Amino acid sequence: MSEFVIITGLSGAGRSRAADTFEDLGWFVIDNLPPAMIAKVAELVQSPGSTTERVALVVGTNQYLDELEGALDELRTVARVVRVLFLEASDEVLVRRFEDTRRRHPLGGGEGVADAIAREREVLEAVKSAADLVVDTSGLNVHELRDRLHELFAGPGAGALAVGITSFGYKHGLPRDADVVLDCRFLANPHWVEDLRPLTGLDEAVRRYVLDQADARAFLDRLGGILDLLLPGFEREHKAFLTIGVGCTGGVHRSVVVAEALASELRRRGYEPTVSHRDLDRRPAPGAGGTP
Repeated sequence: MSEFVIITGLSGAGRSRAADTFEDLGWFVIDNLPPAMIAKVAELVQSPGSTTERVALVVGTNQYLDELEGALDELRTVARVVRVLFLEASDEVLVRRFEDTRRRHPLGGGEGVADAIAREREVLEAVKSAADLVVDTSGLNVHELRDRLHELFAGPGAGALAVGITSFGYKHGLPRDADVVLDCRFLANPHWVEDLRPLTGLDEAVRRYVLDQADARAFLDRLGGILDLLLPGFEREHKAFLTIGVGCTGGVHRSVVVAEALASELRRRGYEPTVSHRDLDRRPAPGAGGTP
């Protein structure tokens, strides 16, 4: 019984780059596979004598129509694990990528790139809603996308709930791929303490300042009860990935501390979360005031 990942998403969001990464990780990769062929690939991969255990299939927009949902249902009856990875990016980034590469959008026809992207979003909305993992590649270069996929798929992890935690700053926008968002802006802000302002939530002085607050301790205690409810529930629903966003105003102090504390709590529960701090490099300049 093999493990399958279906790689799909918006044109220009990185499907081909993702396929290259899966190939580097040792997966058997087939690009531009029509959904009608998925069952045949599964049959060949799982035939007697086959040694292929992990398969990544890239399905493009022009191949969807009404076939993909039925093909996935059939695949799930014979495969050990089936996961759908959906790649997306903002309209601005997608337009720029098509302009830089001078490629035509697959759904372009006689319309402009922006209109084709809007139509593709509409076509793929149901696929995105049903995906196990949505990765927004807007702010990722080729190497960062590779690293993100390594975090998610390099380990064995067959069937286990993979949890990712991302700290962020609300003033820089919500993380587009977060399933759950926690708001830390009610905690006292180290930004207003002169000695702490140039530091980050990875520094011990900031960590202690945040975690010594009674509200922070109460928040983390109650969060433990929420995790007791959420994690088993997501696992019962066969969700493969859970991305938790932890936000404060700037994404440098409070959210970083809470994200690290949450990761420690998950490790105590037997999970191996990945942790990233999206806006950590946006720390204030020494002596700067401004918006925290």
